[in-house]
Amino acid sequence: MHTYNKNTPIVVLTGAGISAESGLATFRDNDGLWENHRMEDVATPEAYARDPEMVHRFYNHRRQQLTEVQPNSAHVCLAKYMNNLPNSWLITQNVDDLHQRAGSERLLHMHGSLTLQRCTACDQVGAVAADLRTDSLCETCQSVGSVRPHIVWFGEMPLYMEQIYQLLEQCELFLSIGTSGAVYPAAGFAQIAAAAGAHTVELNLVPSDVSFAFAESHYGKATEIVPAYFKKLVAFTD
Repeated sequence: MHTYNKNTPIVVLTGAGISAESGLATFRDNDGLWENHRMEDVATPEAYARDPEMVHRFYNHRRQQLTEVQPNSAHVCLAKYMNNLPNSWLITQNVDDLHQRAGSERLLHMHGSLTLQRCTACDQVGAVAADLRTDSLCETCQSVGSVRPHIVWFGEMPLYMEQIYQLLEQCELFLSIGTSGAVYPAAGFAQIAAAAGAHTVELNLVPSDVSFAFAESHYGKATEIVPAYFKKLVAFTD
């Protein structure tokens, strides 16, 4: 274990694997189908333009599922420890709200959030108050039918990328938790951090597609290996 102090810049990336243990399906479940839907049918701008009603139904259903799950011990661990490490940041590829509900404070949703909506007419982002529909009204600009899920679909630019790259280049420790390593740009974060001098650690159920990019690896359930790793880490930062 490298030696760190409480002010060490730390970046943690989480993916679908951490929420899978709370009962949320991952994109790569069921032979690549996302809850029995092809990615091309529900997660692209073209799909939304072609059949917005179906896309809204899909995300409304996924949003409703959030009421059926709770943050697990890995989510809670990250909030507990990282909130007390002032230069740590949590970046998630997940669109669920489990990190927020666990209490994480410095959190960047690079792929958007199920609990947010965005108006394509005025670009206003706000909380989803009810199921989104093709005739939903934007309260800001009063446009009808312009409100979509605030989700980064395939072919769109992830959010906060300038800030994320700055954090990766400044961090001394980079951890990747529950990611497949198959989706870029997140799959390249470990190499960027390593090139800037950071120690890189993979905490995953199995080796990811980019496991070669990590200097240290631990495999098992996130609910077990994340708390175990952070207990050791905090011993070095006290």
